[in-house]
Amino acid sequence: MLENFLIVNKEILPDYYEKVVEARNMINEGRVKGISEAVKQVGISRSTYYKYKDYIFAPGENTSGRKAVISLMLNHEKGILSEVLNQLSNMNANILTITQSLPINRKASVVLSLDISDIAASIEEIIAALAAIHGVSNAKLVSIE
Repeated sequence: MLENFLIVNKEILPDYYEKVVEARNMINEGRVKGISEAVKQVGISRSTYYKYKDYIFAPGENTSGRKAVISLMLNHEKGILSEVLNQLSNMNANILTITQSLPINRKASVVLSLDISDIAASIEEIIAALAAIHGVSNAKLVSIE
């Protein structure tokens, strides 16, 4: 499969390739209402967007899935972990692993590994949403792939 790909410096490519990526990012991040608004803002035609959208990706984009590891400090109270998991489910995250320590001083450390390929929100928005849950005293990104 890798024989179908090349790594090319964007400096030698037409500028509309980069604009296709920017338009897709605007749509995925919810900064625009739709494709028409995105292509208008970046300055390309809808036909250019549709022609290249499935073939041009930035180096950080991964179409087969993205993974993140998030560390949380939770109060040792009934239902807090459940609320965290429900929030992640509502954001379309797929939970891969959960590691929880024994509570010490009424706090438990929880490390979650997630498949975030179907999430429209940014990782910063995910962390902020988790940190806002009652009983979550610390939420931070450990790593992302």
